[in-house]
Order: sequence, then structure tokens, then C-alpha cells
Amino acid sequence: MKVVKLLVLPVLATALVMTGCASRKPAAEIQAGQNPSEAATVSTEGLSEDAALNAQNLAGASSKGVTAANKAFLAKRVVHFDYDSSDLSNEDYQTLQAHAQFLVANANSKVALTGHTDERGTREYNMALGERRAKAVESFLITNGVAATQLEAVSYGKEMPINAGHDENAWKENRRVELNYEAVPPLLK
Repeated sequence: MKVVKLLVLPVLATALVMTGCASRKPAAEIQAGQNPSEAATVSTEGLSEDAALNAQNLAGASSKGVTAANKAFLAKRVVHFDYDSSDLSNEDYQTLQAHAQFLVANANSKVALTGHTDERGTREYNMALGERRAKAVESFLITNGVAATQLEAVSYGKEMPINAGHDENAWKENRRVELNYEAVPPLLK
């Protein structure tokens, strides 16, 4: 009987962790090419009903910590990664630094950091890689003064591709961490 318990417990624990990692619904985001004056209006097209309601509830945006110099970086809400890597690229440092400055100036802001991978590899490996990527962004933000309570790192692995293609361009787009503001996002007017 003890042998059965010892085998069942790790399997149940793994199943709970794997299902819990991808239970979050993504919030709306402002696209990098979007005109900052349009940023105050949140597009809910393509979002689930819950995510659309969440996006509409973000109307209490803040301009505190938003400067002319960091406005373009704050509009970018996606950080990309190389194949099989969780290392941040030099291009992403300015973007993450701008978000860190905003979050430090707005203690009520909260961000979900959702890690994603391309389709290659097993589900388990990709869940772990997505988590490492989200944790890398979280670590950078915390190192730059953001309170850990403002951040939540979540992995979706390969389960939510942004590009359904099966080539290098699609894979490159899918290897990412999204910064989804859940409370008090930057007002980019």
C-alpha cells in the first residue's frame, strides 16, 4: 500500500502543477504599432468575455511615471526570446526598464507575465521553459525596484501560440513573454 501512495502522490502533484500553470486568461494589451492616443481605448476584439470585462475595467489608467522618453517602450508589451533560451536580449532591456519605472511609480499596478514557447518540444518541457522566461522578466523587474507583489509569472508553454504557422518566423513570434497589466496600466496619451 505504501508503494502505491508513493507513486500516486508525485503524479497527482505534477498534474495539479501542470493544469494550474495555464489557468490564467490573458488581459488585453496595447499593440506596439498602436498610436498612443488610441491606447486609452481598449480593443476587446478576439478576447473571451471575462478578458473583455477585465480590459474594460482597466479604465483607471495612470500617467504617473509615463514620460515622453519611455512612452514608446511602455507601449511594447511583448519580450521575445531565442530558441531554447530564457535569456533577455539587449533590445528588451529598455522596454523592461520603462515598465519597471512605471511600476515603481504606481504601486497599485499589477502585471501578469505570461511565458510562451514555440511548438517544438514536449508539453512539459515547454511549460518549464515558459516559466523560466516569465521568471527571467520578473527577476529583471524586481532587480529594478518593482515589488514582487505587483507581479505574477505564469507559463502557457506552447498552448497559446500567437502565430499558428510551422516555420521559423512563426516560432520566433511565439517565443515570448507578454506583460499584461491587470490593474492601473500606463496611460499613453
